[in-house]
Amino acid sequence: MPTKAAAGRPAPVALPTPRSREVGLDFPREYLEFIDPANDEHMIRADLTWLLSSWTCIFGKGCHGIRPGGAPEGCCSHGAFFTDADDEQRIRQAVKLLTPQTWQHYTRGFKNYTEMDSVDGETPARRTATRPDGPCIFHNDGLFPGGGGCALHGQALRDGKHPLEYKPDVCWQLPVRREQDWVTRPDGTKILLSVLGEFDRRGWGEGGHDLHWWCTSSPEAHVGVQPMFREYGPELIALIGEPAYDKLVEMCEERKATGLVARHPATVAAEAEAAAPKAGRQRPAAARPGPKVNRGPAKRL
Repeated sequence: MPTKAAAGRPAPVALPTPRSREVGLDFPREYLEFIDPANDEHMIRADLTWLLSSWTCIFGKGCHGIRPGGAPEGCCSHGAFFTDADDEQRIRQAVKLLTPQTWQHYTRGFKNYTEMDSVDGETPARRTATRPDGPCIFHNDGLFPGGGGCALHGQALRDGKHPLEYKPDVCWQLPVRREQDWVTRPDGTKILLSVLGEFDRRGWGEGGHDLHWWCTSSPEAHVGVQPMFREYGPELIALIGEPAYDKLVEMCEERKATGLVARHPATVAAEAEAAAPKAGRQRPAAARPGPKVNRGPAKRL
């Protein structure tokens, strides 16, 4: 039963949560398949709906974070599991470049900034450690003099490198999900199938449904100035190789030009919201325009 408002006071209004604006997880998607020009035993299956979306990372510029009150952390609230020994070794080398001036929670020794956990609740796996209050140990607070956000990301930029060279695999791949496996065709031949898609809530496992907010489903993050296949060019090259990426770009551009593609509903919603003020919303005569704010393009951290 609704609570009665106190005399003379309006009833409290329930504010929408960030998650309430997310689109559903099930909608029509369009995929394309092609053979890697550099390897006829490698096939790529790409989610056109996702790669032609206008998603972009809005870390620090509207990101709500994956846990309540964790907006400044973005998706850095939990430690990142290493994918393999090469992933761990790359992080070991990158951490050696950090100092107390560039890493707020500076610590020495691999075992001091990593810890054991489990992805499935049974199999031990190593990941980056988290601080007592939750965020990944590599996350610098916004007011830290050395720069907020991921310390590894910041160091890569200072060194003139792409962040994927210094960050754990799972960090730089998000929110692209690549699944790879050898499959046998009806004629008995085998190919390596790489599937490129959206890392939505389900990508996190059962816990993904409990996230406070997730960007790929939200129109708030579908505000990029270029499509995903361009936005994530370096990452996609790292995932499938440059010859395959060049072919992917060619095919995406062709499809984009025709306009014949199953569009991501979050991108559609974002475009509708952007157009809404132009469609008849009039300003009261007495209202005065406020100061203009220059909102530059979001920068991924």
